Amino acid sequence: MKTITSIVRRIASRVAVAAVFTFLVAGCATSKPDPLPSWNTGPAKQSVLTFVAKVTREGSADFVPAADRIATFDNDGTLWAEQPIYFQFFFAIDRVKALAPQHPEWKENEPFASLLKGDMKAVMAGGERSLVEIIMATHAGMTTTEFDKLVKDWVATAKHPVTRQLYTSMVYKPMVELLAYLRANGFKTYIVSGGGIEFMRPWTESVYGVPPEQVVGSSIKTKFEYRDGKPVLVRLPEVNFIDDKTGKPVGINQHIGRRPIAAFGNSIGDQQMLEWTQAGGGPRLMMLVHHDDARREWAYGVASPVGTFSDELMAKAKAEGWTVISMKDDWKQIFPFGNK
Repeated sequence: MKTITSIVRRIASRVAVAAVFTFLVAGCATSKPDPLPSWNTGPAKQSVLTFVAKVTREGSADFVPAADRIATFDNDGTLWAEQPIYFQFFFAIDRVKALAPQHPEWKENEPFASLLKGDMKAVMAGGERSLVEIIMATHAGMTTTEFDKLVKDWVATAKHPVTRQLYTSMVYKPMVELLAYLRANGFKTYIVSGGGIEFMRPWTESVYGVPPEQVVGSSIKTKFEYRDGKPVLVRLPEVNFIDDKTGKPVGINQHIGRRPIAAFGNSIGDQQMLEWTQAGGGPRLMMLVHHDDARREWAYGVASPVGTFSDELMAKAKAEGWTVISMKDDWKQIFPFGNK
């Protein structure tokens, strides 16, 4: 009798263990995977999750129809790195070197002479005028199709001078996850950048999942003409639109036609975009990426000539309730290829 009782107890014990194991496995199978695995748990990540849950919960007072779920992202310093200079300018530098044999006068004329000597300090000293001159010399005088190919060829091979990684690998893994998470919840994601619209469009879809028609940026003028009997669009050496600072809300209105309910930036050039987003009323999410991780990326702010994050911008963010993302504290991993 004692033996039978012992056997029954052992069987019951095993059944109980099996039941617990089945419960745990079932629980793991039904639990949702983390949509933002490269983000540390904290206020920044939680603000994203809370906002998305709020605006997608049907029947709630904060529900936003899918058609109005517009999210805009700055590019330089928000979606990919921007140090030591904007990556589009590296493209322009490479174009100057490639075109130099056709322009012997550049050896004597500034800012090209300094650029060819590698004296970037002298080039930058020329200010906006020098930069515009370089951009016009390297981005105009060709068809839009020819320029598209030049950009695609460049991003396929050009590498960052510090990391030696392709520029398209210098994207922020947490932000790429965020783009995907928003789209999975019915958002339409747009890039709204001070960079050239036709510089970004050839690669944003493959890198970010953002198609060319959802890219807003600065532009130069183009004109329609015939070459060899075929219709083409020719890029002219004239500025058409600057999509930066106060230009960003204008660009959003012209290209998108809807006010965003979420906006993401990293510098004083994005302030007006976040202000425009917040002014729409209802649930809104405004976030700024703060470059404060000198070990894994770069730490810079008010003194940086690119991606300037001023003390006034930080004060504005705190006063308005915008979320500031600390690269150092909020991101587990910065780049897809790992951390520096």
